Amino acid sequence: MKEKVSIDEMAETIMKGLTEYCDLATDRMKDDVKKAAKTVKKEIQEKAPVRNDGRGTPGAYKKSWRTKVTSENSNTIAVTVYSAKQYMLTHLLEKGHANRGGGRTKAIPHIAPAQEVGEKKLEKMIQEDLKQ
Repeated sequence: MKEKVSIDEMAETIMKGLTEYCDLATDRMKDDVKKAAKTVKKEIQEKAPVRNDGRGTPGAYKKSWRTKVTSENSNTIAVTVYSAKQYMLTHLLEKGHANRGGGRTKAIPHIAPAQEVGEKKLEKMIQEDLKQ
C-alpha cells in the first residue's frame, strides 16, 4: 500500500498503520488462545482416567470437560478449561489423595501435562502469526 503523505501527516499515517497491525495481531492471538484451549481440553480427555469399578458412569469424568471464554475485551481474552460436572475430582485425581482406611491413591497426572502441551502450541502459533 503506497500512499503519498506530507511530513505533517506522516505521524498520523504511521499510527494508523500500527493500529491496524495491532488489531489484526490481537484478533489472531485471541483465535490462537481459543484453539490452544481446545487442544488442552482434548489432551485432558485423552489422558483422563475412566472409572471401571461398576460404580458411576464409565467415562463421565472424561466427557465432562468444557472450554469457556470467561472474559474478553478489545486487547485480552481469558479462556477456562474446566470439568463441568466432575469438578470435585480434578485435584484428587491429579494429585492423589488419602484413603479412608489409610494409605494413598496413586496420582494420575492428566491436567498439568495437557496445560504444558497447550502452552507450547499457543507459543508456536503466536510466533507463526507474528512472522506473517
